[in-house]
Amino acid sequence: MTKILIDDVEIDVPPDYSLLQACEAAGAEIPRFCYHERLSVAGNCRMCLVEVKGAPKPVASCAQQVKDQRPGPNGEPPVVLTKSALVKKAREGVMEFLLINHPLDCPICDQGGECDLQDQSVAYGRPGARFDENKRAVEEKQMGPLVKTVMTRCIQCTRCVRFVTEVAGVPEIGATGRGEDMEITTYLEKSLTSELSANVIDLCPVGALTSKPYAFNARPWELTKTESVDVMDGLGSAIRIDARGDEVLRVLPRVNEEINEEWISDKTRFAVDGLKRQRLDRPYVRRDGKLTAVSWDEALIATAQTLRAGPDRIGAMAGDLACVESMKATLDLMGALGVKNLDGRPTGAKLGGGPRQSWLFNSTLMGVEEADVLLLIGVNPRTEAAVFNARIRKMWLQGALRIGVIGPRADLRYPYEYLGAGPQSIAALSGDFLDALKAAKRPMIVLGEGALARADGAAVLRAAGRLAASVGIVKEGWNGWNVLHGAAARVGALDLGFVPGDGGLDAAGMVAAADDGKLDTLFLLGVDDAPLPGKGRTTVVYIGSHGDAGAHRADIILPGAAYAEKNATWVNTEGRVQHGRRAAYPKGDAREDWSILRALSAVAGKTLPYDSLPALRAKLIADHPTFGHMDYAPGAADSAGFDPATLGAEGSLGAEPFASAVAAFHLTNPIARASLTMAECARAAASTAHIAAE
Repeated sequence: MTKILIDDVEIDVPPDYSLLQACEAAGAEIPRFCYHERLSVAGNCRMCLVEVKGAPKPVASCAQQVKDQRPGPNGEPPVVLTKSALVKKAREGVMEFLLINHPLDCPICDQGGECDLQDQSVAYGRPGARFDENKRAVEEKQMGPLVKTVMTRCIQCTRCVRFVTEVAGVPEIGATGRGEDMEITTYLEKSLTSELSANVIDLCPVGALTSKPYAFNARPWELTKTESVDVMDGLGSAIRIDARGDEVLRVLPRVNEEINEEWISDKTRFAVDGLKRQRLDRPYVRRDGKLTAVSWDEALIATAQTLRAGPDRIGAMAGDLACVESMKATLDLMGALGVKNLDGRPTGAKLGGGPRQSWLFNSTLMGVEEADVLLLIGVNPRTEAAVFNARIRKMWLQGALRIGVIGPRADLRYPYEYLGAGPQSIAALSGDFLDALKAAKRPMIVLGEGALARADGAAVLRAAGRLAASVGIVKEGWNGWNVLHGAAARVGALDLGFVPGDGGLDAAGMVAAADDGKLDTLFLLGVDDAPLPGKGRTTVVYIGSHGDAGAHRADIILPGAAYAEKNATWVNTEGRVQHGRRAAYPKGDAREDWSILRALSAVAGKTLPYDSLPALRAKLIADHPTFGHMDYAPGAADSAGFDPATLGAEGSLGAEPFASAVAAFHLTNPIARASLTMAECARAAASTAHIAAE
């Protein structure tokens, strides 16, 4: 530690701290535009100037380290002043230069009310301007369907350039020209291709880069801000949902160091317009081959009649966006009816039935920063968990992580050792990479649903488990066995035991039975992204929020609430239990899913023992204590005795190569498919891929 005197406050800080960090540790406020904690230091805005005793001129505090400061003549600690007259004059001069060419269009700028330049010009700027020449103008740049540009406002802080290069790994933004002619632009005026590209909107300290879909929709003071969790993938990223009235207008990231740091994917941010399109806002019953709008009483009575079939002729499946409360209510109702045909894995992943560690991301998402060797099996983290992929890239940039891949040969935005395409490569793994896994202090193996949702998924799980056991994947204080789920509902379903009972059918079995006329009733709890039965004698009851594939097949539709319209629980891929909070109310006559099932149980004569959400959660925790551990990722805490070699089942491994569970990043769920913004992004991505292929 090094002593330093900041504004007459003596503190001890690490010697490799920058002066800016040291000043903040002492409680001083340092303005900045180009500096960002998660990006490299550029030192080009000069707004963070401070006075260092003995220095001939003000010093950029972001670019100077504490260890480089000279002590006093008698060994006194270095002295830094952040509020002196010299500092005040220097900052006013910097601000005056920044505003020389900045347009005075704040009343129409989407950053109004959230602009760092506005705030800092009030706090640190001069009361008036002395520049009376013409301001320069810059042409707008094409950055795709998500990012709107007004580059005349740009102050060349280069945050966007550093983000796409360092974090996203897609160096598609750069600077051209020098001095007053410097401009930030995309190369060849093409759309940004990163799944994280819109984070530059949050990073931009002025209104140069703003949200194109959100443009001119609202001002920040008009919005109700609700802290919630993301359901667009299995990470459970921390988000803030901004709504006005009953309409969700935007989603922004919240800082959560353990999950998403402060980034979110473009799908999380921009799929929100899908919340108001293709919505199911009233109950429907199919009559004479046509879905007809009915009252809730009629729909519930019709649904209750379908439950009179024997328990062997009823099945229930839970989809990717189902919340824990709705799955618990479904399980309780099906349990009261004696139904054993249950499955919360509609894609067919061969998980469940073993210890909880067998389906969790046990190293935790942040744990990859401790790992030294990583093996990806049947997973493409860039499309299945884009924010986590950025964390992997960060560790590769630091030279602390060696990466191998068995599966699709994809552009992950970092180099890796390609070890094979399919299951045979797991058993045949040898050589230098296997030796590195065995020698690693913190080895990690990550399996995706692309490896497990196959006919030979159980055999793949057994082969991967044996490999993990052979390299010592579980150590004291470390469990490197990880499953990366792509669906928000998957871990919650497995934790609840939403899997076939003794003699019960799994998802594929229920679909086959329905097609053969051996199933009278099939409940779909938001199931849209899985094979569905054809039209026949089976009555399909769909509970969900959007008119997607499940609703098109349904004979009875009970409209539910989307994720932003209910207080609900989700469990992320780490096993972290998180609460999402309601930001708006369900559309039309739609209701929260658990309340639909509670009302249905009463009509069916199997009344569930709870009438409120707190009562449901109390029973949930009583039956499954895991759900009482809020915001807790177990990691290696419960891994004693866990042996991955016992997972899965014996069987022959197929020759078919692994494929990613995500075929189109922007269209993975009903909300995203209902979004016009996501549709435009999908078209842009397809066009870019076509051009690259040529």
